[in-house]
Amino acid sequence: MIQDRNGERRICVVTPYLPALTETFIRAHIEHLPAKTTVVHGWRPSIEDRTVLSLPTLMLHKARRVLTGAGLESERTAAYLRVFRDYKIDAVLAEYGDMGVQVMDAAERSGIPLIVHFHGYDASVTSVLEENKETYPRMFRIAASIIAVSRAMKRKLIELGAPEEKVQYNPYGIDCEQFSGGDPASAPPVFLAVGRFTEKKAPQITLAAFAKVLKSCPDARLRMIGEGPLLEECQTLAKNLGVENAVDFRGAQEHFVIMQEMQQARCLVQHSVVSPTGDSEGTPLAILEAGATGLPVVSTRHAGIPDVVIEGETGFLVNEHDDTAMAQHMIRIAQEPDLAGRMGKAAREHIQQNFSKELRIGNLWSIINSCIAVRPGPGERSAKV
Repeated sequence: MIQDRNGERRICVVTPYLPALTETFIRAHIEHLPAKTTVVHGWRPSIEDRTVLSLPTLMLHKARRVLTGAGLESERTAAYLRVFRDYKIDAVLAEYGDMGVQVMDAAERSGIPLIVHFHGYDASVTSVLEENKETYPRMFRIAASIIAVSRAMKRKLIELGAPEEKVQYNPYGIDCEQFSGGDPASAPPVFLAVGRFTEKKAPQITLAAFAKVLKSCPDARLRMIGEGPLLEECQTLAKNLGVENAVDFRGAQEHFVIMQEMQQARCLVQHSVVSPTGDSEGTPLAILEAGATGLPVVSTRHAGIPDVVIEGETGFLVNEHDDTAMAQHMIRIAQEPDLAGRMGKAAREHIQQNFSKELRIGNLWSIINSCIAVRPGPGERSAKV
């Protein structure tokens, strides 16, 4: 645990919902920031399984909306203000840009620093950006700091109007003790894909590339972990490509299973692309986890992936939608286990030095603490909680 030399801080983490097991980045913030953390979640702000505002208060807000035609904003703001007051909050960490929008009025009125942590869709999906074309600029002004998980995302947020001096690059961190033990030089030519079956993961392209690999390397195998809307389509595609006997669709798995699979694989593959909706990755956790385990990666020049994968040293990158180039690199990994071993070793060293959980959580805490340090004193605030 990172020690806070300034004494205990009180942080409010605002999320759209309680983080799922797969959202380890948000859970890491909640569990490992060195502060007393209160988690508020949902469109009707709740703590654990209860709404912040009592039923009579909620009914009062509902009556006001009926009479005035107002939206839910005043109810949400009142709930956040109640949390900030009752829990003596020092700073607010909003997970996702749209949650930053929801909590910004309460943060401004209370004078509490707002740190907005972007993750991916919130800085890329066309409909989300259109919906927030007026609210994002105001949120950027109110926020004390804005976190981007990739350098590409940082550039995008600045293009959207975020002040450059407020935007901080801080990717996710990995527990390098938990993810370790890979030996790709000794592993069979098993390629591992981990992630939801969604458009931005482009699992169909991974399958197309693997079909070409199988022609040159008949003993190669592909294991795909995850669920999602494209799973059934990909299972049909595997049959149509004639590779169904060499592809194992494992479904969603617990983290310990993913760790075991990485320890037994030759390489991680992930063909991330910009989806038709504009959705993009932030910095994919699976790529960080694979590197920490000691696996080389074959992926795309997309979002935060080039921040993590050093081309030719810790893995190979290709242009989006180029399944031929992806297959060529996968064939080389399959045929040259010593190369996979060298790359995997370099990948682990790179992750340990630059993407460890301690380093990245520590950096996030430094950002939050610096925002608290410059917070105006009570006499300097004009607004009332």
